Amino acid sequence: MEERALWLAWAQIPGVGSILIQRLKQHFGTLAEAWQASRNELLAVEGVGLQIADTILTERQRLNPTVLLQQHEQANAGFWTPADPDYPQILLEIPDPPPVLYYRGKVNPMENRGQVPMVAIVGTRSPSDYGRRWTRRFASTLSQQGFSVVSGLAEGIDTEAHRSCIGVDGRTLAVLGTGVDVVYPWSNRMLYQQVIQQGLALSEHPAGTQPDRTHFPRRNRIIAGLCRAVLVMEAPTKSGALITANLANEYGRDVYVLPGSLDNPRSQGCLRLIQKGAQLILSENHLLELLGELPMFTPSTTEQQTTIPANLSPDLESVLRTIMQLTKQEGLEAVQFDQIVQTSGLGASQVSSSLLQLELLGMVAQQPGMRYHRC
Repeated sequence: MEERALWLAWAQIPGVGSILIQRLKQHFGTLAEAWQASRNELLAVEGVGLQIADTILTERQRLNPTVLLQQHEQANAGFWTPADPDYPQILLEIPDPPPVLYYRGKVNPMENRGQVPMVAIVGTRSPSDYGRRWTRRFASTLSQQGFSVVSGLAEGIDTEAHRSCIGVDGRTLAVLGTGVDVVYPWSNRMLYQQVIQQGLALSEHPAGTQPDRTHFPRRNRIIAGLCRAVLVMEAPTKSGALITANLANEYGRDVYVLPGSLDNPRSQGCLRLIQKGAQLILSENHLLELLGELPMFTPSTTEQQTTIPANLSPDLESVLRTIMQLTKQEGLEAVQFDQIVQTSGLGASQVSSSLLQLELLGMVAQQPGMRYHRC
């Protein structure tokens, strides 16, 4: 069976989310093997209990992945799975990338390969004039400097960010909590048309999916995952923009904040982010300086993934070789710290020191949960 069809089929099974699909793939090596697994074999996977195992067995009898793919392609004009070369590569860095990502608009392959930097701008739905003004200034500046600006098409800060990019003929992406053919809020229907004419609408929900309050917090992980940095313009303490900022921090992205007044309730969430280590933005030029210090996303080539650089110390070589062997043999995208210790035969302190040095050399990168992959 085509791997694309299997990503789609697994995504249809109730109770099997993006993280569990990743675990199934890592445990069995391929999604095809997982599709054929017995009940007992499924129960050996972390996160699969009796109820989910029985649901998987029932749904597998009902679903034909090949037929499902054909039907889905007819109902949905465009979508990617992690099996597709055009799937945004930077999203594969996060622990729960969408198994199916729908799109509408103009695709930029360089964006998907990580060759065009993307920055998110998020914030409250009811910003002050100050928040609107600086959102327009930052979004316009970023667009004119060749950045793609990502937001969520919500009222307020999102709307100002998208409009400002379009106003300077820049590139903007809207990540939706609906299907890519459903506009929410309806007041942004004209803006939506401009976005898909000049940029891209993205969603993990199929065509026709209506707004649901549970969808919007989940879509924030896609906004954070697509971008190397997240700008929070104004956000009260219970703003959804803080979810995006916290996820960005977990994913190793930079978080920048527009400084606000202690008297402004819309700034309270931003001030708390600053307290946690987010960086202040002092001007457009300052923002560009901060972004200029970010490392560019560079997906590994097959040659890079299979070659051990010369002149590494024995410990560094052992740790790097262990990561490469485990990812190849077990079909893993990243390796747990404990696995590296057990397989390499080195002590935990030696492994920790070696990983730090390899990170500084740009040869490995850390993912959430103390997992490491070859760069």
